[in-house]
Amino acid sequence: MDKLADIASLMRSKNAGPFMLTIDIMFDDLSVYERVKESGALSRAVVAEKYGLSENKVMFFYCDTALAIKASLPRPITQGDIGDSDGHGGQQFIPLMDIDIP
Repeated sequence: MDKLADIASLMRSKNAGPFMLTIDIMFDDLSVYERVKESGALSRAVVAEKYGLSENKVMFFYCDTALAIKASLPRPITQGDIGDSDGHGGQQFIPLMDIDIP
């Protein structure tokens, strides 16, 4: 079993406007991408659980041609509001790093 952060070639998050975040998880090897995709360890439901959201608040995509998995979700705090400690949304992928991939 491997941690997602150990087998992804890139994990990043960024703002998708002031109210949404987008998270990209990219792979440089087709077999690793397919392993993650087929495992079910990373899904809309898992992302929703990690961020304390209902599944209908999470957009989730497998991008086969790019060997990437993408999720978009509402920001916990609107960009720039008081209490927003990550104005660029660049640290919001961290809760996904420790997902175990069989």
